[in-house]
Amino acid sequence: MNITRENIDALNAVVKVDIAKEDYKDKVEKILSDYRKSANIPGFRKGHVPMTLVKKQYGKAVLVDEVNKLLQDALGKYLVEEKLDVLGNPLPKPQDDLDWDSDAFTFEFELGLAPEFEVKLKSKKAITHYNIVADTKMINDQVKHIQKQYGKLIAKKDVTKESEITGNFENAEHNISNNATFSLDKLKGKTNAKKFIGAKVGDVITLKTKELFNDDHDLMTYLKVPHDQAHGLDIEVKFTISEINERELADLDQELFDKLFGKGIVTSV
Repeated sequence: MNITRENIDALNAVVKVDIAKEDYKDKVEKILSDYRKSANIPGFRKGHVPMTLVKKQYGKAVLVDEVNKLLQDALGKYLVEEKLDVLGNPLPKPQDDLDWDSDAFTFEFELGLAPEFEVKLKSKKAITHYNIVADTKMINDQVKHIQKQYGKLIAKKDVTKESEITGNFENAEHNISNNATFSLDKLKGKTNAKKFIGAKVGDVITLKTKELFNDDHDLMTYLKVPHDQAHGLDIEVKFTISEINERELADLDQELFDKLFGKGIVTSV
C-alpha cells in the first residue's frame, strides 16, 4: 500500500491511496474459506462446496468490504501520523471507472485543512474576582420559596396579601384575552395591590398595564403580548377573578427533605 499527498493550497489537499493485491489477498481468502465451511448450497454437502463457486457467489462482495475496511483504517492512521488538522471528514473523489475485477485499486480523497492562527490572550486589565456570599436573608427567602413550591393550595373567599389569584386579562381593542395566575408580590406598588385586597371570585378589576408588574417582561407571560410591546405598554385591561388560593407552606420535615435530596440523605435544615 502506498499513500501520497498533494497540497493544492494552504487549505486544501488531495490524498491518494494505492492498494495492491497483497494488501487484501490473505484476508479475503480466509473469509471465503470460512464461508465455504458453512455455506449451504443445493447439490453440495456442507463444507464441500467448490471454492470457485464460493468466489463466484461471494467473492466480489467480500473484496469490496475488505478493501473499504483497509482503506478507512489506512487513511485514519495516515491522518494521525501526519498530524493533519482536517476540517470535517475526508471526501472521496468520484470514480466512475473503478474496476473491481482488477487486482490493484487507487482512491483519492479531498481534505479541508484547518488554517493555522495564533490567539494572543495577554490581558491588559486585571479581571475582578467576585466572592459571592449568601447572607441570612437570601437563605431564608430561598427556604420559604421551597416551602411554597412544595406546599398546598387552599381555596379562599377573599383576596389577601398572601393570595395567589387566577383570572382572565382582557382588552378587546388590543386582542388581549389570557388566563393567568400570579401572586400580589408580582404587582408594582401598593396602589395596584390594594385594588385586589378583599376582592372575591367573579369581581372585575380595572388596571393600567404601565407599571403594573415589577418586571415589564411579566406582561409577556400574563397578557401574552410580544416582547416589543411589553416595554412601555400603556393600556387599560380588565381582570376577572376566577380563583383565589393561598399556599400553605410545606413543613421543614423529613418528608420534604426526602423529596428534595433523596431518602435519608438530609435530616435537618
